[in-house]
Amino acid sequence: MEEISTNFIHDIIDTELAENPEKKIHTRFPPEPNGYLHIGSAKAIWINCQTAKKYGGLFNLRYDDTNPAKEDNEYVQAIHEDLCWLGAEPTGGIFYGSDYFDKCYEYAVKLIKEGKAYVCDLSAEEMKQYRGTLTENGKNSPWRERSVEENLDLFERMKNGEFPDGSHTLRAKIDMSSPNMNMRDPAIYRIVHTSHHRQKDKWCIYPLYDFAHPIQDALEGITYSLCSLEFENHRPLYNWVIDNIGFDPKPRQIEFARLNITNTVMSKRYLRYLVENGLVDGWDDPRLPTISALRRRGYTPESIFDFVSRAGVSKVNSLVDIELLEHCIREELNATAPRRIVIEHPIKIVVTNYPEDKVEYFELPNNPSDSTGAAGTRPIPFTRELYIDASDFAEVPPPKFFRLKPDGEVRLMGAYIIKCNEIIKDADGNITEIRCTADLESRNGNPTDGRKIKGTIHWLSAKYSAETTLMLYDRLFTIENVSDIPEDKTYNDYLNPDSLKKVEHCLMELSLCDAKAGDKFQFVRDGYYCRDSKYPNTFNRIVGLKDSFAKK
Repeated sequence: MEEISTNFIHDIIDTELAENPEKKIHTRFPPEPNGYLHIGSAKAIWINCQTAKKYGGLFNLRYDDTNPAKEDNEYVQAIHEDLCWLGAEPTGGIFYGSDYFDKCYEYAVKLIKEGKAYVCDLSAEEMKQYRGTLTENGKNSPWRERSVEENLDLFERMKNGEFPDGSHTLRAKIDMSSPNMNMRDPAIYRIVHTSHHRQKDKWCIYPLYDFAHPIQDALEGITYSLCSLEFENHRPLYNWVIDNIGFDPKPRQIEFARLNITNTVMSKRYLRYLVENGLVDGWDDPRLPTISALRRRGYTPESIFDFVSRAGVSKVNSLVDIELLEHCIREELNATAPRRIVIEHPIKIVVTNYPEDKVEYFELPNNPSDSTGAAGTRPIPFTRELYIDASDFAEVPPPKFFRLKPDGEVRLMGAYIIKCNEIIKDADGNITEIRCTADLESRNGNPTDGRKIKGTIHWLSAKYSAETTLMLYDRLFTIENVSDIPEDKTYNDYLNPDSLKKVEHCLMELSLCDAKAGDKFQFVRDGYYCRDSKYPNTFNRIVGLKDSFAKK
């Protein structure tokens, strides 16, 4: 990861460091293990990790596992795998919110003893009614003035499992007339009789995020809690918890705008819906915005963080064009990906004036963009029977068609010029082969008589090629801004039915048979592809060759 340039967060840190040069920078990334990380998570990772790196500080991974009903070890492992792949190793350590359950309980008891928290018997619906609205103050719970002794007794009985789910909550006693709804006596503990993925059945009460998170930050020595903008209205509660428990030094919460991208969705709830209902091929389906999906599709950590960097860090929500992400990976792979030939829709060519048993080799560059020559060349066998792509032949060509056509000539990339002499069809009128003659004096595509050949196409030997399957991916949604969906519609109404096209019986160079999962290539005149990690002999299209974003 490259060091990020300054932004408003770093301006704040610089100002505070000028006043206190000894201050140590310590950040954290606190994902909830209830799903897989997505590219929006990558922005939070990048900001927190790189901020710690820039100032010589530490970066923690802390799993926010305070909601046992939705959490699973599968997600815990996937999150750590994604961080390692992104190169964001947690230099300050790996922690779990559940590690602090005893301390959270201890601090909750402290607040009760100080008259700053109480056990409330209101149901969730009743609590909502008592809370008020943005224009009307809330009203006090009937249980707000319970004695300290009664609250301590009830809270311990909650912990001991005497009450059913939803019957009691522990609430902070703050201000039911506060203009900030989050400060109107928020619940800080609830009863959940569900086994925890790490704590098992030790607890049946769990702290809510707004109470647990500042405690966790303070105990870990986090100096800056960098989080997305939806937590801005929660910051007064964050500070209230820190102040009333009495932590010193105090972590500081700073918010930044989330990463929203066109034609996709960042809702883990909906992503889980797609996975659980079989609408996609798991959390790593290359159409999804998850980190594992991007990895499987062929994106690199460098391209993802380059995209996040170009999208910028601000306090203003915006919608970033997905073409910027595609531009970042395309720019990287143009310089690094080896070129290979794959024919998507093969059509047979017979070079009638070429010996049946002859094989000769033409050297093709592995990467024409490499000016140093370090990428080298590779030999491609040429035989009497070849294959070209069906799109490179037109029996009735449109205007300005410079590829193969009846009585027309075309250059075979790096090899000979051929001329179409005869078209062979089956009984149904389908073309089975095209018979051509080669200008055998035009080795490497250069005619000896100086005539101009406008078209160049790719090709493969029929004998020295192998079958493969291509997975062609498109946008997940047909609508650009998924937040603009009308109230009478759902995400499902805008799922792109053409987001995946599977093309079988394609032909590839034999060298691609040895490609390993994750290996990336540019298939000439087509796009950038990655060997799939789940299905054998399959390549996923990362992006096409066209880069419209760079032209904007």
